Amino acid sequence: HRKRHRDVLCLGGILSVYKFLCLCQVVMSLSMISRKRKSFINQPAPPGYVAGLGRGATGFTTRSDIGPARDATDVPDERHARLQKKARPHENDDDEGGEEEEDLNDANYDEFSGYGGSLFSSGPYDADDREADVVYDTIDERMDDRRRERREKKFKEDIEKFRQERPKIQQQFSDLKRQLSSVGQDEWLNIPEVGDSRNKKQRNAHIRPDRYTPLPDAILQRAASSQLSHSSLDPRQQIYGGLMTPYPGAMSVTPGNMTPGFATSSRIDLNQIGEARNSMLSIKLDQVSDSVSGQTVVDPKGYLTDLNSITPQSTGDINDVKKARLLLKSVITTNPNHAPGWIAAARLEEVTGRMQTARNIIMKGCDVCSKNEDVWLEAVRLQPPDNAKLVIAQAIRHIPDSVKIWIKAVDLETEVVAKRRVLRKALENIPSSVRLWKAAIELEEPEDARVLLGRAVECCPHSVELWLALARLESYENARMVLNKARENIPTDRKIWISASRLEEVNENFHMVPKIIERALGSLQVNGVEINREQWIKDAEECNKTGATHTAQAIIRSVIGYGVEEEDRIDQWTEDAESSTANEAFDCARAIYAHMLTVFPKQKNIWLRAAYFEKNHGTRDSLETLLQKAVQNCPKAEVLWLMAAKSKWLAGDVPAARSILALAFQANPNSEEIWLAAVKLESENSEYERARRLLEKAWASAGTARVMMKSVKLEWVLNNISKATKMVQEAIDKHPEFSKLWLMMGQIEEQQGNIDKSRDIYNRGLKKCPDCIPLWLMLSRLEEKAGQITKSRAVLEKARLKNPQCPELWLEAIRLETRGNNKSIALNLMAKALQECPSSGILWAESIFMESRPQRKTKSVDALKKCEHDAHVLLAVARLFWTERKISKAREWFIRAVKIDPDLGDSWACYYKFELQFGNEEQQQAVVKRCVLAEPRHGEKWCSVSKDIKNWQKHTDELLPLVVVTIELPT
Repeated sequence: HRKRHRDVLCLGGILSVYKFLCLCQVVMSLSMISRKRKSFINQPAPPGYVAGLGRGATGFTTRSDIGPARDATDVPDERHARLQKKARPHENDDDEGGEEEEDLNDANYDEFSGYGGSLFSSGPYDADDREADVVYDTIDERMDDRRRERREKKFKEDIEKFRQERPKIQQQFSDLKRQLSSVGQDEWLNIPEVGDSRNKKQRNAHIRPDRYTPLPDAILQRAASSQLSHSSLDPRQQIYGGLMTPYPGAMSVTPGNMTPGFATSSRIDLNQIGEARNSMLSIKLDQVSDSVSGQTVVDPKGYLTDLNSITPQSTGDINDVKKARLLLKSVITTNPNHAPGWIAAARLEEVTGRMQTARNIIMKGCDVCSKNEDVWLEAVRLQPPDNAKLVIAQAIRHIPDSVKIWIKAVDLETEVVAKRRVLRKALENIPSSVRLWKAAIELEEPEDARVLLGRAVECCPHSVELWLALARLESYENARMVLNKARENIPTDRKIWISASRLEEVNENFHMVPKIIERALGSLQVNGVEINREQWIKDAEECNKTGATHTAQAIIRSVIGYGVEEEDRIDQWTEDAESSTANEAFDCARAIYAHMLTVFPKQKNIWLRAAYFEKNHGTRDSLETLLQKAVQNCPKAEVLWLMAAKSKWLAGDVPAARSILALAFQANPNSEEIWLAAVKLESENSEYERARRLLEKAWASAGTARVMMKSVKLEWVLNNISKATKMVQEAIDKHPEFSKLWLMMGQIEEQQGNIDKSRDIYNRGLKKCPDCIPLWLMLSRLEEKAGQITKSRAVLEKARLKNPQCPELWLEAIRLETRGNNKSIALNLMAKALQECPSSGILWAESIFMESRPQRKTKSVDALKKCEHDAHVLLAVARLFWTERKISKAREWFIRAVKIDPDLGDSWACYYKFELQFGNEEQQQAVVKRCVLAEPRHGEKWCSVSKDIKNWQKHTDELLPLVVVTIELPT
C-alpha cells in the first residue's frame, strides 16, 4: 500500500508540472501575438457590437437591416450565435446552455484557495484533465481515510467534553422524566393545571386590545350626518347655487352650517339602538335553550349562558358527520330490515347531541325490525325511564321469548317485588332459560330458593350449576339423592362427581373420597369423556384452597399418571409439584411428592426436594417423619442424615441428634461431613472436650484439609494460640494448596501484632495459591494498615495481572484510592473496571454512589440494564431511594433484593436498618424472622462480623444487629 501511495503521489506531481508548463506556453504565445498586432484584428465582433457607437456615429435602420416580417412561430435569425460552454464531465446534457458568470466578488475570495470559481473553466476539458482529477480525488480520499479515525475520535471527545460541561436540558431532567413511567392514569388526570403568571392586563389583552374613550353625542351625530348622501337640492341651494357652502368671510355667521346634513338631518335616538341590541341578545339566548327537554340552560341569576351547554358533543368534523348521516340514511333506506343500520344511525344522532332525532330513528327501526331484540334494547336505552318501560312492554309483546329483553325489563324495575313479578312472568314464557332461573333464585330467601331450584332442575335438567346449587341447600341425605339424579341426567360432567366427593369429606366419610374419584374417572371414560390431566389438577388445587384436602389428594393420586411417559415421569411430576407449590396448593404438592417417593423410593434427589418442601411449608413433625423414611431408603445420603440431626438439634433434642449422627457414622464411616456436623453439634452446645476428641479421631482417620481447619479454628476461638499455630503449621505442611489455612495463619499472626510474620505468610501463601483473591486482599489491607499505600497499590496491580477480570480486586483498588481522597484516580479506575467487568454487580453498585447526586439515577438505570438480577445492584437502588426519603419505593426494592438472593447478609442488614428507622415493630420483627429462615452466609459486612472469633457462637438473630451497627446511613 505504501508503494502504491508513493506511485500515486509521483504521478500527481508529474501531471501538475505538465499542466503548469502548458499554461506558461499558452501565456507566452498570447504575449507574443499581442506585440505584433492588435487583439481585435481578424477577430469576430462581439455580440451586439455596433461600429461607431462609441463616438456617436449611429446610422438609421432600414428594412434590409431588420429583415422581412416573420411569424411568432418562426425560428429567429440571430446574427450572433451564442457561445456554448464546454461541458464538464459530471454536468447534465439536458441543462440549459446559458453561460454562467464567475463570481469574482471579494466575499468569494479566500487567501489560500483564491476565488470560488475556476479561472480555466472556459477552457477545454480533455482526457488528461479528467485523469488528473481522478488521481487528485483518489489522493484526497486516501488522505481523508488516514485522518478519519483520529478526526472522529477527536470529534467524539470534544462532544463528550462539551456535554459534560454543558449538558442538555433533556439530560438534566432525564431522571424526572423516567418517573413518568410509574404515573398511573388517575394520577395523570389529577395533575393540576399550570397557573397563568401573567398580570391582568396581559391576560385580557386579547379581549380588550385598546382602550376607547366615550364620545359625546354631538360628535356621533356630526359623523353620521357627514356620511349622508342627497339626490336633490333645496330651494335655497337652487337660488344661490351652493354659495352658502362655508369659506372664510362668507355670508353665514357660522360658516358651513347651512350645508345639508346638519341643519336638515334628524336626530339619532341612541335609546332605540340600545333597545335593538337588547332584543338581539334575547333572541340569541332563546336559541340556546334546550329544544328537547324544554328546560332552559340560561343562568337565572345573570344574562350569561353556561358555555358547556353550547359546546358540540361530537369531536369529529362536521363534514364527516354529514357524510356518515347520508351513508346511514342510504343503508336504512335501501335495506330497512337491517337492524345494525338503524342502531348506527340512532347512535350517530346521539353522539351529535340530537337525542330526540335519535329516539325517532330507533323507534322507526323498531317498527320495521320488530323481531330484532337489539333494536328494542337500543330503544330502551335511549328513552327516559318512564318511556323505557312502555317501550320494553312493546318489545315483550313482539318478542315474548327473548331472554335479554326480559332481563332488561327486570333491570328497569327498582323494587324487589316488581322484579320477582317480572321474572315469574318471564319463566312462564321461557321455562327453559337457566339465566332467568338464576336471576329469580338470587332474589329469594334460602327456603324459597330451594323450592325454586327444585322446579328449575325439572325445567333445566342439563344445567350443572342448578343441580349443584340445589345440593348445597339440601341436607346430607337429600344432597346425595340430588347428586345421584344429576349424574343420571348429566353423566359426562366431572364437577358433579367432585361435589359428591366433597360432600362425603364434609361429613367425615374420608374412606369414600378416593372411591368416588375412581368411580368418576371410570364412568367418564365409559361415557366417552377424555380425561384432561391438567384440568383435573386445577380442580384439585381449587379443592385444596377451599379446604377439601382429602378430595384434592385423592384427585392427585388418581390422575397424576395419566398421559405421562415412563421416562418423563420424574421431570413432569417435579414440574407439577413446583406449580402446585407456586399456586399455594401445598396439599396437592405433598401428594405429588408422596406418589413420586412411592414409585421411586431410592431416588435421593426426590427425598431432598420433599424434605425442603416440608421444611419450608410443612411442620417439624412432618419433616422428621419424612427424614426418617428418607434415611431408611437412602442410607448413603449424608445430607439427609445431617438434615435429620439438625432438625432434632433445633428442636432442642440434642441426644436424639447425637444418636442420628451415630447411625450416620455406621452407614457412612469416615465421612467428612458427618465428622464436622458432630463437631459443630458438640461445640454449639459448649461440649469442647468432646469436640476435641471427635476432631482428633477425624484428624487420624480422615485427615482432610477441612477437618484440620476446623481443629485449628476450635483451638483459636478457645484462645489456645500456641497450639493453634502449631496445628496450622502442620496442616499447611500436609495441604499447602489449601488457601484457608494460609489465611488463618496470617490472621493469627496479625492478631498477635506480628506484622512482618503476617506479611511473610501471605506472600508464601500467594506463591502456593496465586488465584486466591482473599489472600491478595488481606495482604493489601495489611500494607495499608502499616501505612504503605504504594505497596498496597502495587499488590493490587500485581493481583489484577495474575487474576484478570476479577471485580473484587478492582473494587478494593477503587476503595483504596477513595480512602486516600484520590477521587479522580478512583473514577478512572472505576471506568476501567467497568470496561473489563461490564456485568459485575458489586462494581455497578459502587459506581452509583461515586457519582454526584443528580447523576445517580442515570447511573442506576445503566446498572439495571447491565445487571438486572444482581442483588448488589438492587440493594444500591434501594439505598438510593432511601437517601431520597422515598419510603415505599425503597421498601419494595429491599424486598426484591432479599428475595433474589436471600444468602446475601448485607441486604438483610440494610433492610433491617431501614425498618428500624422508618418501619414499625411488626415490620422489624418480620425482617428478623425472614432473615433467620434464610440463614445468610455471604456479604462483605456480614462475613466481617460473622467470621470474627468473638462472634463464633452467635446465631443469625444475634449477628443481624451487630452487622447493622457497621452499616452507615446512605448519603
